[in-house]
Amino acid sequence: DEDEAGDVQRQPSDQVEYDLVIAVDCADEFRMGNAFDSLPDPKPFVINIDHHVTNSRFGDINLIEPTATSTTEILYGLFLELGLEITPDLALSLLTGLVTDTLGFRTVGVTANTLRVAAELVDAGADLGFVSMHALNLRALSTMKLWATGMNKMQLEDGLIWTAITNQERQAAGFRSSSSVGLANLLADVEEAVMAAVLMESDDGTVRVGMRCRPPYDVAEVALELGGGGHPLAAGCTLPGPLEAAEVTLVQRCKEAIERQSAAAYTAAGEPTPR
Repeated sequence: DEDEAGDVQRQPSDQVEYDLVIAVDCADEFRMGNAFDSLPDPKPFVINIDHHVTNSRFGDINLIEPTATSTTEILYGLFLELGLEITPDLALSLLTGLVTDTLGFRTVGVTANTLRVAAELVDAGADLGFVSMHALNLRALSTMKLWATGMNKMQLEDGLIWTAITNQERQAAGFRSSSSVGLANLLADVEEAVMAAVLMESDDGTVRVGMRCRPPYDVAEVALELGGGGHPLAAGCTLPGPLEAAEVTLVQRCKEAIERQSAAAYTAAGEPTPR
């Protein structure tokens, strides 16, 4: 609800003694950020609900379903088991999670259950057209300016397509998000590439990296090597600056992964590795 979005607090209150933390869609405890770090020790009991294959299972209770297309798909099943009423507002929130994580039900891994859940959420009052328009189609002008910068600088080598955006370029576009909001997905659609990456420099000099690929390739493997995580086809990490050094490191790791995973794919198919 837009009217209630402003009530979300980024920092826990000093006046409240918390006894439970529920982490949702966090592959590791660091994704909870300062909201968790600032809690006094000993930390509260943690319930970890997630669908990332790289989840570190950091919770006291872990509900991890890597085959689910989104954490909202897991939550929907949990809410039904708990007997929670799926109101139109709740259905809208859950459907938003399904639509955004599956890019409108187009990603690998979408199952009949995903579509059934979506249908049940529409029956409960969620508006699929509204969600698709606002979550997938509409873009801020600053986002398009950032994409234009990134696409003008993109490079393609050995199956990897990537672009690196400086903090100065990000600020010139008026872009404030730490994510490229879909640019990595756009680059991954280039036919000549099998893996895509977007590096974006932050105000503090660190570099946020988003990676995408198509089967049989796996970007989660690269992200894990670099301290990040995610899904086989969509993953990310944060690298120390400067941007130029981060770019060299990432490009090298991605190219190595492409060569290694290509060889594995040919071996699995019983075909000789191309030279």
